[in-house]
Amino acid sequence: MQTTTLDVIKAALKADQTVRAADRSRLLGLIRNDGEAPGEKATAERVARIVRRAEAARRLGCSLRLVDRLAKDGILPKRRLPNRQRAAGFLESDIDALIAGKLV
Repeated sequence: MQTTTLDVIKAALKADQTVRAADRSRLLGLIRNDGEAPGEKATAERVARIVRRAEAARRLGCSLRLVDRLAKDGILPKRRLPNRQRAAGFLESDIDALIAGKLV
């Protein structure tokens, strides 16, 4: 959507005295995000993202060796793709949980 179209909609909503400011903001947010609530896209994209061990080490602020040791000890479980023998990496949610102190 072009910015001029968004400006026209914004002006029309502002001119209507029956629309509250909170409702106006919510409607403009829905228009900008193609009808989805502002947080829905980010949540759906992060559901099952697999992160490789180098990225996991960077996020945890540690070495590859420590990431391997965490996986060996079962603290950070490795994830495999179907019909594969080697692990593809770690779930992003597992890494975030470890950073937050929820896994251990």
